Amino acid sequence: MAAAYTLYAKPGFAATTIERLCTEARISNRAFYECFGGREELLQALHERCVDETIAAVSKALQEAPQELDERIRAGISSYIGFATADWRRARIMHVEVRRSGDVLTASRQRAIESFARMVEDVTDSFPDPAPVNRHLLALGVIGALQELLIEWVLAEEPPSIEELVAAAVHIFHRSFANHVIT
Repeated sequence: MAAAYTLYAKPGFAATTIERLCTEARISNRAFYECFGGREELLQALHERCVDETIAAVSKALQEAPQELDERIRAGISSYIGFATADWRRARIMHVEVRRSGDVLTASRQRAIESFARMVEDVTDSFPDPAPVNRHLLALGVIGALQELLIEWVLAEEPPSIEELVAAAVHIFHRSFANHVIT
């Protein structure tokens, strides 16, 4: 897993062979296949671990945040971005390599998006008025925007600062739920 964490982040999933993984991990191909059915299964396990750790970090931040809605929004977004960017490999695997892997991680990626969408919906559940559009779709849109901001951070020659990412994501969230959030 440690070798895949580094190699799947760079040079990337497509460029990482089982032989290279095994050499880096100092294990035999046979030992690899005793644990995983292939490099796709390893990528899925790694992606799910990254997602689970991120969900735990965001959940903790939301629990510890003041109950004011604005503070909870900022805490959740700051935690997500901060945790994802604390290790560039995590950000790259979760937001770049997951897409480059093709259909390999479609189901895993959808489960992750649904988990994060539920978190957004839970935070926005306390809004006094129903959303003017489907709240689940708004949550998906906010998540998509957040993912694109992190892709920019991973791939840009001069990445934006974490503070800029948080400010942009909070702004997008506020504008998406404008009928409910007072800035």
